[in-house]
Amino acid sequence: MSTLVLTVREALRYKGREGQLAWAGHRLAGLGTLLFFVIHIADTALVTFKPEWYGVAIAIYKLPLFQVGEMLLMLAVIYHGVNGLRIILMDSIPTLWKKQREMTLGAFALTAVLYIPALYVMAGDALKQLYNVHLPGMG
Repeated sequence: MSTLVLTVREALRYKGREGQLAWAGHRLAGLGTLLFFVIHIADTALVTFKPEWYGVAIAIYKLPLFQVGEMLLMLAVIYHGVNGLRIILMDSIPTLWKKQREMTLGAFALTAVLYIPALYVMAGDALKQLYNVHLPGMG
């Protein structure tokens, strides 16, 4: 919890631009993914220790709030991966640090390009389950 507080506090304190957004986003995406893993391990353990509770957990995960959470998790995973690759590339080729702004904006753009189809599929599934609405191209 202290890591989350530190991330939020430092993100609000420093008035950076793209680099600061990338820094804060990378950490928040990592923490969000870690939270998902902890919850996933806990609910999977229910299968062994409390099988009747596992069905309840799965029913809770089908609620709209959790479906939105899944969409945010997908965004976090994609962004964390793309930004991590940007950092690796910039650390491997130090001359790219002169292009940090362009590299960061490129990471944001690539994240959006990769996220749009995933969001379309996930939102289409959510709309189908909740309202029986079918998006074009969704079966």
